[in-house]
Amino acid sequence: MYNLPDFEGLKNYRKKIGMTQAELARRAGVSQSLIARIEAGDIDPRLSTVKKILEVLKTDISGDTVKVGDVMKTPVVHVKADDTIGDASKLMEKHSISQLPVLENGIQVGSVSERSIVKEMARETDVTKLSARNVKEIMSSGFPTVSRDTDIRSISNLVENNPAVLVVDGGRAVGIITKADVLKLMKI
Repeated sequence: MYNLPDFEGLKNYRKKIGMTQAELARRAGVSQSLIARIEAGDIDPRLSTVKKILEVLKTDISGDTVKVGDVMKTPVVHVKADDTIGDASKLMEKHSISQLPVLENGIQVGSVSERSIVKEMARETDVTKLSARNVKEIMSSGFPTVSRDTDIRSISNLVENNPAVLVVDGGRAVGIITKADVLKLMKI
């Protein structure tokens, strides 16, 4: 059985990509009042109408596909190489994420993950000592990088093979996309 999209989610996504109800209606070939009623949950639209709306929402206003910059998360939650593993662990827990880029002055120098911390716990029996060590001691290579105008579909392979993709502008991290972010697009 297929799940229909959450229409509140459609509204939020429409707003996130900067599209008005009127623009969505015009491009989907329906009335603006119908879009308003659908977003408010006042009516259950026909499947053909939903399909038209979803096709429009998968493109930006210029008619191109959705860009990475439209869906990236900002600001980038990160650690520095000299931060402690304990600090990294607390950040991951606080933000419910499993990996962090390691940045120095906005430039990626590596990454750290729950997996790398847990792996290190198997070696270091004293958790207090492990927590006090620096991230640079266990960090891995960084995440792949793309520009904010990259087509979201073109990063599917990157996200499939990496826990995250960093969005950069002038070499500096400006956003991040994880597997979870890409999966959220599937709801639309």
